[in-house]
Order: sequence, then structure tokens, then C-alpha cells
Amino acid sequence: MTTSSSALDDDGTREAADGTRGPADGNREPADTTAAAPAGRDRTIRGAALLATLIALPITLLVAVLAFTKLAPDTPAAAPSPSASSARVQSTTPVQMAAPALAARPATVCRALLSQLPASIRDLAQRPVTAGPEQNAAYGDPALTVACGGTEPTFPSTDEVWTVNRVCWHLAEQADAAVLSTVDRETLITVRVPRSYEQPLQWVPAISSTIVATVPSGGAIPSGCQR
Repeated sequence: MTTSSSALDDDGTREAADGTRGPADGNREPADTTAAAPAGRDRTIRGAALLATLIALPITLLVAVLAFTKLAPDTPAAAPSPSASSARVQSTTPVQMAAPALAARPATVCRALLSQLPASIRDLAQRPVTAGPEQNAAYGDPALTVACGGTEPTFPSTDEVWTVNRVCWHLAEQADAAVLSTVDRETLITVRVPRSYEQPLQWVPAISSTIVATVPSGGAIPSGCQR
């Protein structure tokens, strides 16, 4: 029978028969696994952990935001602000107007004028009238009215007249309205502008343009209207 033998050296180690050295008591220390692990593997593990953290963080934040949105009370929508250009709220009932009988020529001129008047004047929409739609028109609420035909107004020669878009107007102030009358046309056109509409001359440019196209000049034109 063969037995293994070892010799004890001066440093307290024993040499085994296979030439390796070990402690005198024969018990070997376990190998250092940390030292043996490759450094590259350790960096890979740390990188993977960091990447997982970066991916998980935005997902966590998204879940939190969605949960808060679901639990938060509904916020009422803000009421739309009124627009300065929106049309005025107005009545659509017919406007009371008189319709005196007209001679053949004025009646023809008035029909031409009324057929060409605009559907609205600034922000005032056209409304129906109770009588004479072939010679009367009304806009807005309170109603701005346009009447074609009738008796020419009389006024002092010293009164001021105003030319708007090549039509000459006389302005008469009344308690509840400003009354504008043409003074340079063969057929009278009268525009009544309620007091609530400021600067009455600014309401007749579109009407003046239609008058120029449909109502011929004529009559005793005041000197202030001469061009």
C-alpha cells in the first residue's frame, strides 16, 4: 500500500508528495473569488442596472401623471370671449314704415335702389318692413331705416351739408334720431339713424354707393354740394 507523504519546511508549510505547498495543518484557504472575477463583467452589470433605471423612471412618471389626470376633477371649459366683430343681437320682426304712393318715375327709381341695397350695413342685418318693400328698407335693432321718395325737406341755406361717397346729405338732429336727406338727387332718399348709433354719417357710405349707381343726380343742388 502506497501512502502519501509531505515534508514540513522552515516557514511552517508542508510540501505534499505532488510538489504543492500548503499549511502545516493540511487545511487550505478558499480561493478569493472576487479577485478572480473579471473586471469587465462587473462594469457590464453596473451598466445594465443603470440602463434599467433610466428606462423605468419615465415609465413611472407617466403612470403617475395618468393616475393624477384620472383622479383630478374635471375643469369647466372657459367661456368664449365675445368678439367685437360679431353681429348685434337684433329683432327680426317687421319694422313699421309708411309707404306713400309714388309717381311712375320715382317708383321706378326706388325699385332700382331697393333692389341694390346691401343685405347688411356694418353689423346691422336687414329686417322686413310692414309696408312698401319696393321703397323702404330697415336694418338692425333699433332700426336704421331707408325711405325712397317723398317731399323734399326745406332747410336754411346756411345749414351745413355733407358729401359722403359722392352723395350730398343734409343732417337734421331729432330727439331720438339723426335724419339724413339727399339734396342732390332727382328722387329723395331719407335715412333715419337712431341716437344709439353714434356718428350718423358713418352709417351711410354703403347706401351712398348704391344711390350713385341707381338714382340720377338732379334738383336744385346746394352750393355746398358743388364739385
